Amino acid sequence: MSRARLTPTAEDRARLLALHPYYAARVTPTHLIAVAVLVGMAGLAAFSMWYLDFSVRRLGTGIAQLVHFITLMLPPDPGRQLPLYLHALGETLSIAFLGTVAGALLALPFGLLAAKNVVSNPVLHFGVRRLLDVLRGIDKLIWALIYVTVVGLGPFAGILAIATASVGELGKLFSEAVEASDRKPVEGIVSCGGSKADTVRFALFPQVLPVLASQMLYYFESNSRQSTIVGIVGAGGLGLHLAEQIRILEWQKVSFLVLMMLVMVGVIDFISSRLRFAIIGRRPVSL
Repeated sequence: MSRARLTPTAEDRARLLALHPYYAARVTPTHLIAVAVLVGMAGLAAFSMWYLDFSVRRLGTGIAQLVHFITLMLPPDPGRQLPLYLHALGETLSIAFLGTVAGALLALPFGLLAAKNVVSNPVLHFGVRRLLDVLRGIDKLIWALIYVTVVGLGPFAGILAIATASVGELGKLFSEAVEASDRKPVEGIVSCGGSKADTVRFALFPQVLPVLASQMLYYFESNSRQSTIVGIVGAGGLGLHLAEQIRILEWQKVSFLVLMMLVMVGVIDFISSRLRFAIIGRRPVSL
């Protein structure tokens, strides 16, 4: 085929523009909206930097101060408190594990009630959804402050804080997994005369349980980091010792505690990723 036949003629262009006239305009309404949004975001960012007193000079001073603190942290040294810190590490893992398990067990019924394909009552569905919004809308650190006031200092307050926030977060994820499930097994159970409980037990659960288990493992990894944060306000674990060492300016011990946290999160991430792929039943695809 010759190159001349591949080149569109003026008649071809006219016919194309007649079929798709919006291509003829150089500036479309969509372009104007996109430009307006970008200009608005840039203006909002500039106003926010002015309103919050953003200063490049203060940022440079802060970076220099950060470098100074890093030099004070080297080398990491636990001193004579290594056994105490190892005990605190186990406490942190226990807080994350028990809080995640308790949150997942409570989130399962709420996730079913929040799924539209399980609960058809709009009032009940709306109420459960808003309850989950409230539970996850309050940060774990705020829950920890509340429970430290209610039950006192210690790991129990941390477990309650992690569990309460996890109910709202996992409940939403569980409900979305149930709503995204295939309807064909459900229709098969119903056509055989199965009850609502039968459809949940034999049609929904086999589909969503691997997904729910994978989400639970991910939240255990996330909650292992959060359990350190809630410990800073008195909920036990590594966070309690971290706040104490920062207060007395023991920077080498602070760096050792931070290093323990990083190793803990790395090990949990490695193990949980292997377990997630084992539960789902497939390996990641290499590009």
